[in-house]
Amino acid sequence: MIITIGGLPGTGTTTIAKKIAEKYNLRYVCAGLIFREMAKEKGMSVEEFSKYAEKNKDVDKEIDKRQVELAKEGNIVLEGRLAAWMLLKNNIKPTLSIWFKAPIEVRAKRIAEREKISYEEALKNMTLREESEKKRYKEIYDIDLDNLFIYDLIIDTSKWDIEGVFNIVSTAIDNLKGQY
Repeated sequence: MIITIGGLPGTGTTTIAKKIAEKYNLRYVCAGLIFREMAKEKGMSVEEFSKYAEKNKDVDKEIDKRQVELAKEGNIVLEGRLAAWMLLKNNIKPTLSIWFKAPIEVRAKRIAEREKISYEEALKNMTLREESEKKRYKEIYDIDLDNLFIYDLIIDTSKWDIEGVFNIVSTAIDNLKGQY
């Protein structure tokens, strides 16, 4: 089984991807975690590293290459904004591709609480990061993150709590027609 979970910052991708990996005994791989580790190695914040990555396309390519190689082994939950796109571009068909969305205000509030920063700072950082990523993904891969046609399931995570979103995703997986 190969499941991709993508979404903008603050939509709950990490939380749900980890819970799905645990429930279905799948490996969990997070593109954002790889990105954060690379930023830390360079002594940069995520926002600074995003700007660095705009000028150094190898950053995104390395993250994406690692995800594709791991996906080829199967039994995995890949979490990342480009996970489904990278598989598509490498002719790997995920069992299920999911995209999470939520209003910007909800996402900024969640990030502020998670990172223990002000709402204003979270909103500013999130906006800068999203602009940087959209620019990089378009330049490097010609991918428009607003184009969601590749996803099997799109969920507005502001409408349910964590358990509600988890139940929706689990139900979708449990009801796949003989694909796992």
